[in-house]
Amino acid sequence: MRSLEVETPRGPAEVRIAEPTGSAASLLVMGHGAGGGVDAPDIVRVHDAAVAAGVRVARVTQPYRVAGRRTPAPANHLDEAWVAVVQHLIGSGRRRKLPLLVGGRSSGARVACRTAADLGAAGVLALAFPLHPPGRPDRSRAPEIPTTVPTLIVNGDRDPFGVPEPFGLVEVAVRPGATHDLRKDLAGTADRVLTWLRDHGWAR
Repeated sequence: MRSLEVETPRGPAEVRIAEPTGSAASLLVMGHGAGGGVDAPDIVRVHDAAVAAGVRVARVTQPYRVAGRRTPAPANHLDEAWVAVVQHLIGSGRRRKLPLLVGGRSSGARVACRTAADLGAAGVLALAFPLHPPGRPDRSRAPEIPTTVPTLIVNGDRDPFGVPEPFGLVEVAVRPGATHDLRKDLAGTADRVLTWLRDHGWAR
C-alpha cells in the first residue's frame, strides 16, 4: 500500500493505492460517501477482494475531507477534484494501458457515474447509488447513471435512497436485507462485484 497527495483545482486529495500480486488486470479508482471515508466496510471488502483478484485499486479521499470538513463540496467541485485525481493516476504510459474502472459508494458512486464517459472509463462500479433523497422519489438521479459504459450498481433492498432499475449496459445487484450502508453480507457483495469484474476480463 502506498499513499500520495494529488493537487486538484479544489485542494489536495489523498490517494491510497494497493497493488496486486503479479501484473494488474485493471485499475479501479474508488471514492467515498458524502460524510464517510474510504474505510467504509463495503469499500474495504470490495477493495480487498479486487486486489486479491489482480486489480490495482486506488481509494480517493476528496479535498473537503482531507481539509477536515464533513459537509460535502458541491457536485461540480467533487467532479473537478475526482477528474484531476483520475487523470493523474492514468498519466503514466504503463497505467494508461490498463482498463480504467471508476466507482465508489453513495456520493462517490454519483461522482464516478457523472464523470465516467469523459474519463474514458471501461466500467463503473456504484455501491449504494442514492437514486433519490429519502422519501422523495420525484427527485430521481437516474439521469446521472451512464448509458454507454458497462455499470454495476449494488444496492440494498431496504435502502431509503431507493434502488435503480437495470437498463442497457447497467446491471443492478439487489442485496437482500441490506440498507444504505450495505453492511449485511459484505462477502456476498464482494463476490457479486468479482463476478462482474471477471465477466468483463478486468480481474483474474
